[in-house]
Amino acid sequence: MNKTNIKFKIPVSFLKEDKQFIAYSPVLDLSTSGKTFIEARSRFIEIVNIFFEEIIKKGTLNEVLTDLGWKQVKKEWTSPVLISEESQTVSVSV
Repeated sequence: MNKTNIKFKIPVSFLKEDKQFIAYSPVLDLSTSGKTFIEARSRFIEIVNIFFEEIIKKGTLNEVLTDLGWKQVKKEWTSPVLISEESQTVSVSV
């Protein structure tokens, strides 16, 4: 059986927490970690592949992506657009 590749552009944020690197994508609500930036990036690609394989296998691709805010035009899916990532100072009374 011939397989078709689908390409997605997915924004990914990388954070460092102590000695761990975290990869997180808000458009899929997925995250993973690694001991290095390269490992976190590699694991993120792996987890995205597993995520899509599973929702396609279950037949829930349309439902899951729609619930995550993605839009489908004809056969192409577009993720929500990340417009800013910035630090905010917040004051909390305790």
